[in-house]
Amino acid sequence: MKKIAIALCLIISSLPTFGANNVFFGESQNSITIYGAQSTGHGSLLKLIQPGIWDFHPQTLFMAQYSQPMKFFRLDSRLNLNVGQNFAYKSNKGLSFFGVGVSIDSALLKHNGWYVGLGIGPYMRDNMDYWVESRLVFQEKVFIGKNINDKWNVEIFTMHFSNGNFTPVNEGFNFAGISIGYKFW
Repeated sequence: MKKIAIALCLIISSLPTFGANNVFFGESQNSITIYGAQSTGHGSLLKLIQPGIWDFHPQTLFMAQYSQPMKFFRLDSRLNLNVGQNFAYKSNKGLSFFGVGVSIDSALLKHNGWYVGLGIGPYMRDNMDYWVESRLVFQEKVFIGKNINDKWNVEIFTMHFSNGNFTPVNEGFNFAGISIGYKFW
């Protein structure tokens, strides 16, 4: 009887996920997104939400992301595999890096094709520098998106990479940018 009760609870708790379109995907089950961003400097995680403290640095981030739909605490979410390259120019301090990571993005608010959300995930990068003294970093993201149609969406975002103070040097990388995504199958 206990197993039946547990099974019924699991089925009932998952019912809202059946038949509901995910705001990131609609009827599709895959997406590819291309990101482009400009550095807003090193420093605090607060730079995600406080544009007044941005200080633009000569760095550009390009990232490609493959995603699949999921639910995270019943929120429309996407599970991502990310590959990114940060290009630092006018600097001999080794601030460029290549990184690979996984992340989860969740839509906290959604209305009429618009959505607002947060993302987080671990990344491994190819070098250490004077802003972050580790290869393992964590990415946090805040974004606002709009579904243009059934296949395309755009987002503006801010993103922060740091190592959670695992090392004495952890000033972090911050970026602001735009992305375009294509949904398929």
